[in-house]
Amino acid sequence: MILALVGYLAVRFIRSATSEGCTAHGTDGTAVTLDLDQASHASTVAAVAHARGLPEQAVTIALATALQESKLRNLASGDRDSLGLFQQRPSQGWGTPAQIRDPVYASGKFFEALVKVPDYADLPVTVAAQHVQHSGYPGAYAQHEAEAATLANVLTGQDGPALSCTVKGVGKSDTQATPAGGGGGTGGVQADRAGGTAGVVQGSGGAAHGVAAAVRREFGKVPAAVTGAGDSVSYRVAETTTGWSLALWLVCHAGALHATSVTFDDHRWSSDASDHGWTSVPAASGASSTVTVRVN
Repeated sequence: MILALVGYLAVRFIRSATSEGCTAHGTDGTAVTLDLDQASHASTVAAVAHARGLPEQAVTIALATALQESKLRNLASGDRDSLGLFQQRPSQGWGTPAQIRDPVYASGKFFEALVKVPDYADLPVTVAAQHVQHSGYPGAYAQHEAEAATLANVLTGQDGPALSCTVKGVGKSDTQATPAGGGGGTGGVQADRAGGTAGVVQGSGGAAHGVAAAVRREFGKVPAAVTGAGDSVSYRVAETTTGWSLALWLVCHAGALHATSVTFDDHRWSSDASDHGWTSVPAASGASSTVTVRVN
């Protein structure tokens, strides 16, 4: 009895000591570790690129830029009037301060400028980024290229369950997701308000509807929700890469979305065992092409 109690306490201590964060594993053996705030922003950048039908290289360029400009933080200040992930400036026509502090908006504006650069996907990352940013340190983006390329490859779903996040306390709070401009948090997944931002609304079925709204806002119209009742939302996807991109986005935003599990392609991530990463689950009919997220 005593040994059993000691063993139980040891496991609880180890799990409680496990720090929160996300790690992406590249095919070349490299690993990129981010905290939950950074991971949520990185996955938002990839989601916005997906909604616009942009290639993986566009995500690499955007992530290298955000790593240099803000370390993937939704900054409330910077050089002169620079703000947000990309340190965009209201005085330079990037938008209002509130808009720029919205990671979905900021990512969209970055991509709008990037696609106007001729043959941007064939340019060196630092050259493409500089065409958008007009930085005083044009070579600085190159130092983040390898890290950004690994994240882009993983977050666009190319390598399946190559990213996992360790989280604590998901589903144990009824608080809403952090609003844009508040504390440098998720930003892209936030309370509904004038301006059309998607919300995670609590109440009967509220969190599930909030997930669906957030996915629509960041991923666009595809994939479409096929169920949304009760405590889950499911998406049928045509491509495995799209499924994994969505599944990883859900995991990176698990805290704000109150996501307790994400299942896709015979794999499951669970918030109550998040330190174990993705685990194999028995194949179910149609499950290999369906992403399902359960919320609390």
